[in-house]
Amino acid sequence: MPEPIAVIDDQPINLATLDETVAACADAAQKGEGFALFTLNLDHLVKRRSDAAFRAAYARARFVTADGEPVVRLARRQGARLERTTGADLVAPLCAEAARRGAPVYFYGSTPDTLARAAERLSAACPGLIVAGCESPPMGFDPASEAAAEAGRRIAASGARLCFLALGAPKQEMLADRLAATHGEIGFICIGAALDFIAGAQTRAPVLMQKTGLEWAWRLASQPRRLAARYARCAALLADLALIEPLRRRLRAAHSH
Repeated sequence: MPEPIAVIDDQPINLATLDETVAACADAAQKGEGFALFTLNLDHLVKRRSDAAFRAAYARARFVTADGEPVVRLARRQGARLERTTGADLVAPLCAEAARRGAPVYFYGSTPDTLARAAERLSAACPGLIVAGCESPPMGFDPASEAAAEAGRRIAASGARLCFLALGAPKQEMLADRLAATHGEIGFICIGAALDFIAGAQTRAPVLMQKTGLEWAWRLASQPRRLAARYARCAALLADLALIEPLRRRLRAAHSH
């Protein structure tokens, strides 16, 4: 496991860039070393505080990147030199590297139509990509169920060395944590809506908004009912981490003197 380069709300981040993340995942796949990769954002930090199982899964993850401009900025306050690395950014370059190294990949989650379109487009963009399988679980899928264990056995039997999980948080992280523990030769990468973007089922924010840290605004405008309460909780946590916690530390330091 790489050394932490920053720690946000007690959660280490240990991969700094997209290129570094692609190389780490591909190297592990080539060696037959399993792992879980999570992309840390404010929503995950909120969930970590209230969900002990999610927090424990994060603690066991071999690879963690900074997903979201607020997390990047908090890490940079600690002197970390890193860039935003999201699941959506990771899929295409990692598939290209997997194709180059002959590492089979598996896509799990989303819908059958989205999986088929995403796999077709990635195969066209990454000549030589070996797609070992695609599977969409039923609604209400439980990562702790026997059905999840059976899915893990199918993924392993396919010969896949990298498995992209597109279930959303916290399901994909909980499944990655469970399957990485039982199938030690496979890397499980949590990618959220990445396959929907690749397939064209959803539209990602314009590149300028991504680069300026405003992708959240695009998402909120696109799905206000679903995201308003979530983003409010994220904003409250960001205020705590960026403003209130530093003030607490200064007060404790002053009292200690």
